[in-house]
Amino acid sequence: MEILINEMTLSHLLQIKDILSTEFDNFWTYTIFENELKNPNSKYFVALLNNEIVGFAGIWKAVDDIHITNIVTKITKRHMGIASKLLENLINIAKNEKLNLTLEVKQSNINAIKLYEKYNFKKVGLRKNYYGQNENAIIMTLIFN
Repeated sequence: MEILINEMTLSHLLQIKDILSTEFDNFWTYTIFENELKNPNSKYFVALLNNEIVGFAGIWKAVDDIHITNIVTKITKRHMGIASKLLENLINIAKNEKLNLTLEVKQSNINAIKLYEKYNFKKVGLRKNYYGQNENAIIMTLIFN
């Protein structure tokens, strides 16, 4: 099983348009993604398995760091190493740019927190009610220096 990581194009986005809310996590709409692909400070990537889009991830490049906006694996393809492959790609980008990586993760998302900790992300803060009432975000950072 070889998972390929490619930069997301509008063609990729069109392929998953109708399944974004049902086969991936329902938090970003097609329109938001379309705007993100046009944003010069953002980059998105797709994970492909046998030419099927099985995951995606995005970053925003800021002046002094790179912010991970999302890492999402298709619901039926989880626990296959897809998120790890996407994260490794983002880590390589940050290393090459010599910029730290930062993200927010739901405090209740234990699997994601374990994934980030596996790659040496450190908990550096908390955003109260970031994801709505009683849904805090843990701020995590991977520092390259």
